[in-house]
Amino acid sequence: MSSPAPTRISRALSAFDHASRRWAAIPLRDTHESEPALFSQKPSSRKHTLSLTTWNLWAYRSRSTAARSELILDHVLKAPKFPDIIFLQEVSSSARRSLLENPRVRSSFLTTDAGDDSAFKGKPIATMTLLSSKRFRSPLLAEEEKVMINGDAKDGGSKLVLDSVFRQELPSRYGRDALCVNIAAPSAPGKVLRLLNVHLESLDSHLRRALQMMILAGLLREPECAGGVIAGDFNALGAEDHALVDKFELLDAWIALHGCTTEPHGGATWGVGIGFEDGQKPRRLDKVVMLGLQPKEIEVLQPGLLDANTPWSDHCGLRCTFNI
Repeated sequence: MSSPAPTRISRALSAFDHASRRWAAIPLRDTHESEPALFSQKPSSRKHTLSLTTWNLWAYRSRSTAARSELILDHVLKAPKFPDIIFLQEVSSSARRSLLENPRVRSSFLTTDAGDDSAFKGKPIATMTLLSSKRFRSPLLAEEEKVMINGDAKDGGSKLVLDSVFRQELPSRYGRDALCVNIAAPSAPGKVLRLLNVHLESLDSHLRRALQMMILAGLLREPECAGGVIAGDFNALGAEDHALVDKFELLDAWIALHGCTTEPHGGATWGVGIGFEDGQKPRRLDKVVMLGLQPKEIEVLQPGLLDANTPWSDHCGLRCTFNI
């Protein structure tokens, strides 16, 4: 007897309405529709470069969760290269409220999970995705975003067109899922590129992580999909977890750009600068993985300290730029 197909739940992206002082969902295609929205898109040979920052906020460190998330966000937004995409994992309810009240988030980003907190019901943490409103737009509001160039109406700059958002259930003891934002693939009309924000199974759960990776790789190979990015906390605890990227024929941006470094803890994103009593060593738990895209740069972002004994997170962030 076959197991039921994992659940896929449509979600919204919201923009902050300064007039009503509320987050309001922007119009997108319903993910239950059988075909991607076409919106008269013409193929484009133009290369778009996007920057993505991903960070696990360490919600299980109960002290000052909202304050630490604010410090991480402030660090990310003050970076010389302002991110187009922010993936956050281990977002608690208090961190969610803090993010949604942040003036820079309200003025510069579209965000998931602003209209309701259903993704947080019955579990202590979830993922959230933020997208720069300067780089992404709704397909149904495209006519309002025309600009005049030499007297003619042209599409608004280099904005990429959003298609839909959903959460894909994953086999998990902890209620983990993949938060997916579909964007129209500029060079392939009628197809989408997927931005998948993930927090894979924790602890000694390689089998579940393998099943989760199989589902994620499958999402990037569905007929309507032209590729995309999977990024976040992969909980890659051992060699068998790192091998999953190759097993499912995906590209690890760190390995592609830095190689299998022999430096101590090269590319490590967890436990860096933290002295563990049990002698654990730093590990490369977080990744940016791609299919059909080209990474340009990737770097580890070090957390600061809330006080002498409390780092912002037990994870470092990753900042990656890539071409589509």
